[in-house]
Amino acid sequence: MTPRFSIATRITLIVFSAVLAVWIVSLGFYYRSQDGEREGMPPAPSQVAAMADLLERLSGRERELALAAFGSEYLGVRLEAADIPSAPNENPPARAAMREAYGAALGGRPVTIVSPVVERPRSLLSLLMPGVTGPPTLRITLSTGETLVIASRSPVLVTSFGLPVGFAAGLVGTLIALVALLVMHRATRPLMRLAVAFDAMDLSGDPLPLPASRTHPPEIQALINAYNRLQARLSQLLRARMALLGGISHDVRTFATRLRLRADHIPEGVHRERAIADIAAMILLLDDALLASRTGAGELAQEMVELAELLRLEVDDRRGAGMPVDLRLSGAARGATVLGDRLALRRIAANLIDNAIAYGHAAHLVLHADEPLLTLTVDDEGTGVAPELRDLLFEPFVRAENSRSRRTGGAGLGLAIARSLVEGHGGTIAVDDAPDGGARFTVKLPRFAAV
Repeated sequence: MTPRFSIATRITLIVFSAVLAVWIVSLGFYYRSQDGEREGMPPAPSQVAAMADLLERLSGRERELALAAFGSEYLGVRLEAADIPSAPNENPPARAAMREAYGAALGGRPVTIVSPVVERPRSLLSLLMPGVTGPPTLRITLSTGETLVIASRSPVLVTSFGLPVGFAAGLVGTLIALVALLVMHRATRPLMRLAVAFDAMDLSGDPLPLPASRTHPPEIQALINAYNRLQARLSQLLRARMALLGGISHDVRTFATRLRLRADHIPEGVHRERAIADIAAMILLLDDALLASRTGAGELAQEMVELAELLRLEVDDRRGAGMPVDLRLSGAARGATVLGDRLALRRIAANLIDNAIAYGHAAHLVLHADEPLLTLTVDDEGTGVAPELRDLLFEPFVRAENSRSRRTGGAGLGLAIARSLVEGHGGTIAVDDAPDGGARFTVKLPRFAAV
């Protein structure tokens, strides 16, 4: 699975990779131009002493041959007629230990250490890249009065701080990139807040606009303003549609009630029973539509409802009709209340119980009470619901055909309406397997607690 990175992480990786690549390429070109040389250290004190002894003993052509043999592309060796006055950069304090080591090996011959420094003009650049230093040069005074000069050559130039040339510039560039990334991260942080706001958008309540700060970039401000306008329009549209649906459902229910009264005048028989049953089912659907419209418009009533007592009423009604239904309460569930619409809560319980009886042959209810939640489980004795159909089961007009029979009837709206009402009370509903087989529907509602 390909990992997902945020915009800030991706830009950080890109900038870091670019800086690192430029740095590596620059060093590569530099070392490539030096043909991979890594020498340049001054020779050992014993080697310098041997050079001095041999040159003092030789003369003429032999001395010239010895100087040629001593020299290499990393080491320059020459003789000067006489020593010259010390310069300010000779015998620096940092070279004291080196001078003592060479002095001891040379048997008292005077030795001078020169640390070459290329001074730069006083400017901001001189603070980032101070004077460049190279390997030290040795000046040994021989017994012949001549001066043996041994100069090491190094492909790596360092500053007076001992850092490679370009290190300070690369470090400053990296710090600038880090500051730029911090600024970019602060500028893109509202995008994450906007994503969270989209997920938490509740069109049934009042719109909660996101604040747009003047410190945000213009693009982010425009996006936040567009989100606020979209949320307001969607909320207004949903409320208008729910109000329209509620009005139509109310009027149709009035006509259905009148039709139900007229059905009493139909002669006794099968046709009258079927007509009454159809009208009762239509009225039930209209009641559900009215409740759903009130939920979508945020117009559910708010009262303290003792959920255990409400469930007991629903169970007793069905037991009186001979239906297989039972209710079990935990100790803490007795007297526990929720803040919500009594009619809507009864519809949730009724839909789940009727669904379990119709499709699972029985309904076993259990109510648990925890500190923050009330949990209602409804188990049936059917064949259960396939995992791939559990999310779809709560959509309107969806029926699990492989485990439900069409002979039970129904329009496939009961569970969809139950989910809408549960979410309207700030709760959740889910379906899983019951421990003893069949399906288990679990409803969790916030428990009312006095502040």
